[in-house]
Amino acid sequence: MVARIRYSSVLVVSLLGLVLSACNGKDQAAKPAGAAVEVGVVEVTRADVPLEAELPGRTSAYRKAEVRPQVSGIIQKRLFTEGAEIKAGTPLYQIDPASYKAALASAQAELARAEANLAAAEARESRYKNLVSIKAISQQDYDDALATLGQTKAGVQLAKAGVTTAKINLDYTRVLAPIDGVIGKSNVTEGALVNAGQAAVLAEIQQLDPIYVDVSQSAEQLLQLRRQMREGSVAAVDSAEARLLLDNNSIYEHVGALQFSEVGVNESTGTVILRAQFPNPDRLLLPGMFVRTTLEEGVRTNAILVPQRGVTRDRSGNATAMIVKKDGVVEMRSISVGRALGDQWLVLSGLDVGDKVIVEGLQKVKPGAAAKAVPATKAPTAE
Repeated sequence: MVARIRYSSVLVVSLLGLVLSACNGKDQAAKPAGAAVEVGVVEVTRADVPLEAELPGRTSAYRKAEVRPQVSGIIQKRLFTEGAEIKAGTPLYQIDPASYKAALASAQAELARAEANLAAAEARESRYKNLVSIKAISQQDYDDALATLGQTKAGVQLAKAGVTTAKINLDYTRVLAPIDGVIGKSNVTEGALVNAGQAAVLAEIQQLDPIYVDVSQSAEQLLQLRRQMREGSVAAVDSAEARLLLDNNSIYEHVGALQFSEVGVNESTGTVILRAQFPNPDRLLLPGMFVRTTLEEGVRTNAILVPQRGVTRDRSGNATAMIVKKDGVVEMRSISVGRALGDQWLVLSGLDVGDKVIVEGLQKVKPGAAAKAVPATKAPTAE
C-alpha cells in the first residue's frame, strides 16, 4: 500500500515536470530568434569639402638686414636703442670722420687745380687756333695745345669723381638703417675698430609685420594632391588661406595666405617647403617660433565623409564599416579612406550615397543580424 502511494507521487511529479517543460517550450517558440536591435546611423551623402593639411613650421622675418660698415674707422657713438623699432635711414653708428673730411678737402683742392689748368689750356688752344690760321705757328704746335686741352678736361672729370667718392665715404661714416624693422643687440661698442667689408655684423634688423611661416609638406602628399587636381577630383583654390595654432594650443587671430612652394625637394627629408604670410601687427609672432599651420590645399568635389567612430579596422589593418541594408540586415563593408578631416574620414571607395553607416551600437550587432536604423546623435554616446 505504501509502495503504491510512493509510485503515485512519483508519477504526479513527472507529469508536472512535463507540463512545465511544455510551457517553457511554448514561451521560447513565441520569442523571435533574431529581434532587430536599434542602432544609430548616418546616411551617406556627397558634398564639396575643403581639404586642409596641418603641418609643422617655423616663423621667419619678412625682411632681414645685417648692418656692416662700408668704411674703416673707430666707432665714436652708438645712436640707437637696442630692441627699438626703427625706420629706414635712421642713424645707427658714427664712425670717426676726421680722415674722411681731410680726404674730401684734398679731393676738392685737386678739383680746383684741375679747373685752373683747364682755363689755361682753353686760353692757349684759343690763341693757337688764331695763330695757326695765319701760319704764325706750325700745325703741330696747335695739335699739341688741343691735346693738352683734352687731357685737362679729363683731369677735371677725374677730380670731380674723386670729390664724389670722398663725399660718399664721408657719408658712410654715419651708418644708417637700410630697412624698417626691429633692431637687435649691438655687437660692437664705442672705441671698436671696424673695417669695410668685414664678416662680423654690427647689428641685425628684422621686419616682423608681416611675418613668414615656412612649413614642410611631404613630397608624396603634394604629388598626390596635384594628381587629384589634374584628374578633376580636387579643385584648386584661387587664394589658399592659412591659420596658425600656437604652442599653447591657442588659435592665432589673424588669417594668412599661402605665398609659394619650393620648386625642389629636400633630399634628406623628402619634403617641400611652403611659405605663408601672416599679419603681425602686435608683434606676437617672433622669428624662430615653432607653430602648427593649417593650409587650405583645395576643394574635394563630390566627397563622401563618415564619422571616425563609424570606421573600424580588421586584423589586417583594413578599414571597415557596418552598414544597415534596406532589408534591415547588417553588412560589414570594406572601405578605403583617405585623410582625416576633423572627426571624419574622407572615404575614397566602398560607400555610396544612401548607405546607412552604423556609428552607435556597433558592439550590439554583427554581420547578418537584424537592426533597426535610427538617426544618430551628433556627439558620440557612451556605449
